[in-house]
Amino acid sequence: MRARPWIVLGLVLAVAACKKKGEPAEAVPDAPRLPPTAQVEPAKVPDVPPLPPEPPPPQEDSMALKVRPDVAERLARYAKVSLAADLTKLGEPERAVLHELRKAADIMGELAFVQTWSGNPALRDRLAKVAGPEWDPAKELFAKMGGPWDRQDGYLPFLGETPHPKGSNFYPEDLTAEEFESWVSAHADQDAAFRGYFTRIEREANGLVAVPYSEAYRVQLEQAAQILRDAAAKIPAERTTTLQAYLRSRADALLSNDYYESDLAWLALDGPLEVVLGPYETYDDGLLGYKASFEAFLCVVDPAESDKLAKYTGEVAWLESRLPIPDEHKNPNRGTTVPIKVVDQVYAAGQAGVMTIAFNLPNDERVREAKGFKNVLMRNVMLAKYDAILVPIAERVLPPEMAMSLSPEAFVNFVLFHEISHGLGPGKIRKGDAETEVRAELRELYPALEESKADILSLYVQQQLAEKGVMDAALLETVPQTFVAGLFRTARFGVSEAHGQGVLMQVNYLMEKGGVAVTEDGKFTPVADKFWSAVRDLAHDLLMIQALGDYEAGKAFVEKYGREVPPAMLPLLEGLGAGLPVDITPIYAEF
Repeated sequence: MRARPWIVLGLVLAVAACKKKGEPAEAVPDAPRLPPTAQVEPAKVPDVPPLPPEPPPPQEDSMALKVRPDVAERLARYAKVSLAADLTKLGEPERAVLHELRKAADIMGELAFVQTWSGNPALRDRLAKVAGPEWDPAKELFAKMGGPWDRQDGYLPFLGETPHPKGSNFYPEDLTAEEFESWVSAHADQDAAFRGYFTRIEREANGLVAVPYSEAYRVQLEQAAQILRDAAAKIPAERTTTLQAYLRSRADALLSNDYYESDLAWLALDGPLEVVLGPYETYDDGLLGYKASFEAFLCVVDPAESDKLAKYTGEVAWLESRLPIPDEHKNPNRGTTVPIKVVDQVYAAGQAGVMTIAFNLPNDERVREAKGFKNVLMRNVMLAKYDAILVPIAERVLPPEMAMSLSPEAFVNFVLFHEISHGLGPGKIRKGDAETEVRAELRELYPALEESKADILSLYVQQQLAEKGVMDAALLETVPQTFVAGLFRTARFGVSEAHGQGVLMQVNYLMEKGGVAVTEDGKFTPVADKFWSAVRDLAHDLLMIQALGDYEAGKAFVEKYGREVPPAMLPLLEGLGAGLPVDITPIYAEF
């Protein structure tokens, strides 16, 4: 669950770079649930069939191969890191399955690439025809960002001058939200299809039509489905496994456009591999927030580390009952299957941009109510970010005594309960006489509000568990300072991205309530006697916006708390630019 160009300010490193060159500061959305990058080579999409030809976008002629002069500096903000994973405990069938699934993952990546912009394949072809060291950074950044826009700088073009289409390639580029709503209002029988997560909106002679992904991308999805079935067949018949069941069910889902049964099969997935492929997150739909992008994660499970966190799986219903909102807005009907898996990521593809460290899926409220949800923490990615990014940030933004008490366990727990918190609070709600969902009511506001909710609930539920005695209360002593350092880590992704904007809302709100303060020498610090009460207040306010499905209240909240970077934060963010990466770019081993 992972946004959008929201304010003129943005990624301070980009601003600083522009100022050095005498250029004006640029406008500036970590989600996140922001989406992981999966490909290092710009045009590496092996064995993926060409997508059906798209009509050229209106701006195609204006997309000259013009490169921003600071493109190499933008690329340098991402540290290349080799992600290690122990495959020695895998049997030959599992290794063979992984090898096959990488091909399917690349298809998911190619589909997400086209979902971002209809002109992406043609631009990639044009880039393949130019050569020279001056082009290498642009090609690499293009591959990382999944297009010619810097996602962490308000979708600023670094190749050409074409603006990023707000609805990506989920809708006609000239479609407005008003036209969409007008059409749906006049064709009520098409409401579910138009607002569905797995349809693409296209123009036809008499207006608009919702085309299921299974039709829009049939050639590619047929190939992916066959790969999944081939992978399942590599597991010996006498070793029928939940992985086989998931792969076969997901193959069917890709072609039927109904992911319900395969999501249930994924929740039941057990064994040494953690695999997920399909359309999930809606971060790239900046027009209405409905449409899901394709993605894939291939991971190896660490059973011992997973077992350490298993004690929290039985607490979800209790945590729901403890939310700081009236009981009538709580959601006691969700399923209680909440496995926690600690894994090492072997490969990922799909949504580009920020390298995610964990995910909570599925997003389908029907599955969450019937069965539950799963939390997956990617240890090798998490540790790479903690060591390379979070610790140096803490040393620059926190008072020395606070920076010294940073805790990797607090970081891991924050991530874990962030993901669990995506499964807490309102999901299906009623407005008037109709049943609806929070995501549908809050539309494009949903990703940032949901990420902010998950962040702040992560703190709140840890406090509740410590009071109950399930979590060691001593762990809470390092939570506030680790959280504050983490706010700066995420803010550097850019505030037009869902996680980054969610951070702005948290910082401004907590500072207003006195839970976070600025020291005389300009460092940020949690305020012991006000921090936890401010956390509770913010959790309440965000949950109530969701419980009521109140779009106007959500918009007002974003306007008040999510537009401006606090002035005291700016010099610290600028100071983080000196040799400190914003994020990592993974280098995957062959397997």
